Order: sequence, then structure tokens, then C-alpha cells
Amino acid sequence: MNRSISISSATISFREFIWADRHNRVLLIIAVTAIAIQFVIFKYFYPFASYIHGDSFAYLNAADRNSPINTYMIGYSKFLRLISVFTRSDMGLTVLQYLMIQGASLLLLFTLFYFYKPYKITQYIMLSFIVVNPLYLHLANLVSSDCIFTALSLSWVSLLLWTIHRPSNAIIVTHALILFIAFTVRYNALIYPIIAVFAFYISKLELKKKMMALGLCGILCGSFVILTMYEYHKLTGHWQYSPFSGWQMANNAMYTYRYVNNAERKQVPKKFHQLHKMINEYFDSTRDISKHPQEALVASTVYMWSLKLPLFEYRNGLFKNDSNATELKKWASMGPLYRSYGSYIITQYPFKFLQHFIIPNAGKYYAPPVEFLEQYNSGNEDVTTQAKEWFNYKSTKVHTRTKNNWVTVLDHYPILSGIVNVLMLFGLIFYLILKGWRSNSDLSKGIFLGAMVWLLNAGFTIFASSAALRFQSFPILLTTVTVALLIDWLWKMAMKTESKIKEASNENKVVVVSPTTIA
Repeated sequence: MNRSISISSATISFREFIWADRHNRVLLIIAVTAIAIQFVIFKYFYPFASYIHGDSFAYLNAADRNSPINTYMIGYSKFLRLISVFTRSDMGLTVLQYLMIQGASLLLLFTLFYFYKPYKITQYIMLSFIVVNPLYLHLANLVSSDCIFTALSLSWVSLLLWTIHRPSNAIIVTHALILFIAFTVRYNALIYPIIAVFAFYISKLELKKKMMALGLCGILCGSFVILTMYEYHKLTGHWQYSPFSGWQMANNAMYTYRYVNNAERKQVPKKFHQLHKMINEYFDSTRDISKHPQEALVASTVYMWSLKLPLFEYRNGLFKNDSNATELKKWASMGPLYRSYGSYIITQYPFKFLQHFIIPNAGKYYAPPVEFLEQYNSGNEDVTTQAKEWFNYKSTKVHTRTKNNWVTVLDHYPILSGIVNVLMLFGLIFYLILKGWRSNSDLSKGIFLGAMVWLLNAGFTIFASSAALRFQSFPILLTTVTVALLIDWLWKMAMKTESKIKEASNENKVVVVSPTTIA
């Protein structure tokens, strides 16, 4: 006879919840089976890993050189180098990435089931969305940091939930390590310590342990920041954590300045004169969008990556007599100047910045474009020689068994993201109006955690980053399961209200007895 266990018992362990409860055990077995079958079918059609031409090869180059810093955060390159100790097969890499993202997702789901007990139908919907998810397959098949950052972020949120509801020393240490690793993989993790402070604040830990736990996170992340700044100082002479942010700010400023009329243009400080002059000349000569299609893009990143546009041309001019400067040194050296220039332009034209960058970028956040996931291998048939050698390919040719390189299965994601963001907004409004925390204080902590991630990530993305599906995969997934919990809570509230109405109706019924019955 199968034993069913309810988590109403305060002593039940997470392992018992999964394995001793037949329902949960069967769910997990079905999920694991579906995950394995999907991946086998997917790899038949996509036998080679996919590449973003530019990003992927930058990661491989840094891994090959074992560089302490890179154009992007160094964490993924270190991950590639670690995996290469065990296998140089791209199949091994994609299998591991897929297991990581699915494993982290299942950990989050069963953690939510364990603490919040949603209806079974809600559990089935959430599990189906996670397990049968084509986004996971294409993220895992991509040589990029997107998949493992999403996996790390999902694991990190799960650990925060455990920190809030059932903390332990093991949870505290594991959380600090996962946060640290995520911190080395992508700049989006800069908001994670803020969210961690909130989670520890509402947790059941005593104050001394909260401070020690946050201190451990601070030491790990702070050490990485200092080491990174030191490496950039050695390379460029500037103390900086993120040259990328300087280029990003200059890029954003150019989208602001492009729409400033000649009569509105203001003088800039002397140190910006030459750069500003080149940008003015560029915009004055590219008003015809038919001849310059890149100017039709809104809130994009074209200005920070195109070699023939002013930011790169100005950089190349500064280093034209320095034949010993590496590409990384040239790129990183511009970070402080471009950050300063971008900040100056944005503060001079704040309404233009709002109109031509913030609002369009908010639209992209609302429904993030599929971007590089839209085509396998960025639409190319080849990879670099370095990629060929790293993964032991027979040639630089890669292929699929599909009709073409277009990935149409992800086309619905911008629509899904938009719907989920709207549902999240109205779900939180209803939750606040109805004072949902009064009905279930434990659930309210999970809801507020999901809301905080949603809001902070939105702010970071809209104001300082770029929106694309692969960047927003974690927020979309977390927001979707948070919305499912909100709908489940509303459903339970409706059922309770209906039950109370029926009880009140039964109590107020008048029993009519006929005279014949009395006789």
C-alpha cells in the first residue's frame, strides 16, 4: 500500500515529501522521463551546438586563454574550461546545461509545492510549462552563458525560499556559493544581493545568523569585484568593474542624442569634443534610413558592437599608434570615458532619453524579442577554427536536420511574456487590495519575493541593459510560476467565500412543517 504524506506535518523532510508521497514521486518520474525523451529527439534534429557569432567565440577564446577578465563576465568561460577537463564534446556541454536548467526548475517547483501546497491542477500546469519547454532546449544547445545563468538564478530563488521558511547552515552556505557563481556569470546578478537582503530580513533566522549569512555573501561577491577591478587596472590603468556598462551607457546615450535637433544641441566638455564631433557627423550623414537600415532600430545595441560606427572608430583612432594593445585592452580602456560621456548626454536630454530609449526598451522588456535564438548558429553554416578545435569537430561546418535554420517554435514567447507581465501586474494589485497576506502569511513571502525580482529586474533591464528572450528567460519563468501561485490563491479565496455563503444560507433556512405532519 502506498503511503501518502501531507506537508501539514512540521517535521516532514523534503525528501519524504518527494519520495514517500506517491503523487509527488510519480510526478517527478514522469517529468524526468519527459525531459530525457525531449532531449534525445531534439539532439537528433540539432546534432551540433549552436553559436552566437561574436559572443560564443569570445567565451571560448577567454576559456582557451584562461583569462581572468573578458569582454563579458568571466564565469561562463571558467565553466567551459572546467568542463573541458572531463570532455571536449559539445554534446557533453549541452547535456550538462540542459540537466542544470531542468534540475534547477524542478527544485524550484517542488519547493513551491512543499511550502505552499497549490491545487493539483496548478501543479500540473506549472510542471507542464517547465518540463515541456522548447526554450530550455535551445538555451541548453547554445554556447553562451544564458542557460547556466538561468539555472543558477532558479536555484538561487529556491534557496532563498528555503532561507525564508526553513533555514539551516547548509542552506546559508549553499546560497552564498550559488549567488557568488551567478555573480561571476552575468551583470544582471548585481541586483541579487539586494533581493537576498530582503529574503534574509523576512526569514526565521536570528539576527546574528542573518548578519553572518549576508556577510559571507558580501565577502564572496566583494572579493570577485575587487579582483576584477584589479585586473582591469593592470590592463588599462583604470579601476573599473564593468567596462561593458560604459559602452552600454554610451550606446544608450546615442539613441537619446540621435533625435536631438541641431538647434537643441548643447556644447559638451572639452574631453568629449572629438568623440561628440564624430557622433554628430555620423547622425547628420545617416538620416536616410533606406540607406542606413541600422538607424531604424530602436533601443538596440548596434552602436556598441558595430566596428564601423563612431564608438569603435573613435577607439581605433586613439590606439592607431599602439600596435601592442590587445583588443581587450582597447575595448576596456574606453569604459570610463564612455560611461562619463553617456551619463553626461543622458542628463542633458532626460526627456529624449525617456522618449527614445526608456519607453522603447520598456516595450522590449514587456515582450522581449527572440533575437539570436531565432536562428540556429546565427544563420551561419560555419564556426570558427577555434570552436572546431575546442570541441574536436572534423571541420568548421555545422548543420541541423531541419528544413532550415529558423527556430519558429519560440515565436510565441514574446506574446507569452507580455501576457504573463500583465497577469503579474493585475495579480499583485488584487493581492494588495484583498490583503492576501492575511489569509496565508507564508505564501505572501513567496509572492513578495517573486514581485521583488520582477520589479528590480524590470528596472535594471529597462534603464541600464537590453531586453531579449535569452536575457529574460529567468524572469519570465519565475514570473510565470508566481502568476500561477497568485491565480491559485485567488481560486482558493473564491472557494472559501462560496463555502461561507453556502454555510450562511443553510443556517438561515426556515424549516416549514405542514399541519398534517404534526397531526
